[in-house]
Amino acid sequence: MDYEEFFKEASEKEIELSLDQFRGSATHRLSNEALFHLPLLAMTILLLSKTRRKPKSDELGQLIGECFERTFSGFKGSSQHLGWSANLRMRTVKALTFLETVSLVEVDRHDSRIKATEFGKKVVSKAIDVQSDLGYTLQVIERNYFDLQIEKQIAMDLE
Repeated sequence: MDYEEFFKEASEKEIELSLDQFRGSATHRLSNEALFHLPLLAMTILLLSKTRRKPKSDELGQLIGECFERTFSGFKGSSQHLGWSANLRMRTVKALTFLETVSLVEVDRHDSRIKATEFGKKVVSKAIDVQSDLGYTLQVIERNYFDLQIEKQIAMDLE
């Protein structure tokens, strides 16, 4: 049975789907699980590690949490502070371990800064250059990361 036959037969038999149970449902917000997928975390780590100010491995979970809170509207005003989420930090470590294993990033042993390898830079640049939701989201995350760095610098200058 093809597409047209299906709808023709459904209309002839007067088949209807009751969707009343789905009306008025609460708006669904992104949960922590929705964002803690390793590919998104890995791409975010790769993105941050190719910038001029490389993140330190011990501040990575906090930085990603802050960037996600600013990037994804489902977390704005969230009751759980995403940057301190233990789940995010555990999965960030897994994503970083994966990136090190496949030689997309290196962690400097002296200052623990995460640096993208040449191949890692190519991978993230290709993802950003493609006109897609992922490319757009990575650009927004990168802009939010720069904003965070500027805010931290201003706060340090004021003290």
